[in-house]
Amino acid sequence: MQTHDLTVKYGTNIGVQNVSLPIYSNKVLALIGPSGCGKTTYLRALNRMHDLTRGATVTGKVILDGKNIYEPDANPVIIRRRIGMVFQKPTPFPTMSIYDNVVAGLKLVGIRKKSILDDVCERALKQAALFDEVKDRLRSPGAGLSGGQQQRLSIARALAVDPEVILMDEPTSSLDPQSTSRIEDLIQELKKHVTIVIVTHNMQQAARVSDQTAFFYVGNLVETGPTNTLFTNPKETRTEDYITGRFG
Repeated sequence: MQTHDLTVKYGTNIGVQNVSLPIYSNKVLALIGPSGCGKTTYLRALNRMHDLTRGATVTGKVILDGKNIYEPDANPVIIRRRIGMVFQKPTPFPTMSIYDNVVAGLKLVGIRKKSILDDVCERALKQAALFDEVKDRLRSPGAGLSGGQQQRLSIARALAVDPEVILMDEPTSSLDPQSTSRIEDLIQELKKHVTIVIVTHNMQQAARVSDQTAFFYVGNLVETGPTNTLFTNPKETRTEDYITGRFG
């Protein structure tokens, strides 16, 4: 996956501008930068979430498997199955059971066979490191889980439709340290199967979980590269100033 000259505007305001960035398969890319620098704007452009934002316009290209997802004949629903999203706050469907939360995407596209739904639910929950904790209460409300469990349930729901990429927008910002550690361990396991792009304000988290890091500032991509290199030997003064806490 990669972007070419990707620009997102909200009316006349520029969210990100001319961002060209490779996103390597089965790697974790961390997007870092101060608040309002364009990280989430860029992330949401990767699966056409801005289609749902009034006044937002997107130009440039987002290439997935050689095809631009913004071509007129591209189906946004199919794209969002291939490129899943996990939000800052856990988003279980409050009236649904754990089971129904996981398989909601499959039912949406018409899959009703119980054996298929059962298999996918178990697989997704295992991939999200949640199955052993909930296997005896799959019909209980998803909203009854702890915050960390709810976030892993949200990840399981994204995994159930077998995506190629998962986008994570500060997925641990509302979680306690123990739950954060579980999610970080999960990210390392998941990248064996999917590509992950994560927005984080936590420099230590970016250093722990990512293979590549991209630093955004005022809507521009300042620098990108292997995480260890970018954190220890950045090319740009602005990158060094941000990483060392001179601004943020």
